[in-house]
Amino acid sequence: MACILEMEEIAPAFKSYVIHEPVIARRHRAGQFVIVYLHEHSERIPLTIADSNPVRGTIRLVVQEVGKTTMEMGTLRPGDSIEVVGPLGKPTHVENFGTCVCIGGGAGIAPLLPIALALDDAGNHVVSILGGRTQELVILRREMEEVSDEIYYTTDDGSFGAKGLVTHALDAYIEDKGRPDLVIAIGPAVMMRAVSEQTRPLGIKTLVSLNTIMVDGTGMCGGCRVPVGGESKFVCVDGPEFDGHEVDFEMLMKRQRIYLEQEEVARRRFLESHQCRATATGGS
Repeated sequence: MACILEMEEIAPAFKSYVIHEPVIARRHRAGQFVIVYLHEHSERIPLTIADSNPVRGTIRLVVQEVGKTTMEMGTLRPGDSIEVVGPLGKPTHVENFGTCVCIGGGAGIAPLLPIALALDDAGNHVVSILGGRTQELVILRREMEEVSDEIYYTTDDGSFGAKGLVTHALDAYIEDKGRPDLVIAIGPAVMMRAVSEQTRPLGIKTLVSLNTIMVDGTGMCGGCRVPVGGESKFVCVDGPEFDGHEVDFEMLMKRQRIYLEQEEVARRRFLESHQCRATATGGS
């Protein structure tokens, strides 16, 4: 079992966890992820590593509380233990490409951070475009600014940066500065699809990192299967990064919606149970 050393709420419904896991911290490379489960009856969820410190023996996970398991994880505190398996997946291929545009939307900014850092270390000119619904949901701004040569922000409501979508900022960048050598987009599937369709006619190499339903993380369960370039790929062992121009996003989003009804029931039951316990504790 791994021990939670630090926990901090960094934005509404976003928590950052520093976890003591020396082996994973030593082996982790940018782009890789872990599978976390809270107890023997818990769902297993894949979470990309936002940072690692081999000297301290820690990894950092940034979690958005959207479902039952992530909400339950939000009740944990420093000193609590969880199971963490990894690092899993193929690391990001990093070399000196030239100019790399790193696009992060919402929770996708967390897995983007170690990739931007690795690209910066390899001598690339790193341009970051970060977006969110509101200012407070554009997370990890300080960390991303430290690894970026240029950075642009967009928000849906215009409360921070330019009002609009990350694709608008990418359009403006290409018009002003020219064609980048590489684009990496991580965030909601609809955002990654939009970026991929934007770069396709320009012939810009574009990578996306997929977040799918996953159980074992070894390619055995098939839950993370997605068509890429006409072939079935398993996100856990073949990814999580793929050529965005080859991903079948329609099928990906269809598979992501398979258990929406069950997930909503589980989320509601957890909230009701949690509220009952809080009421009982407060009334005793």
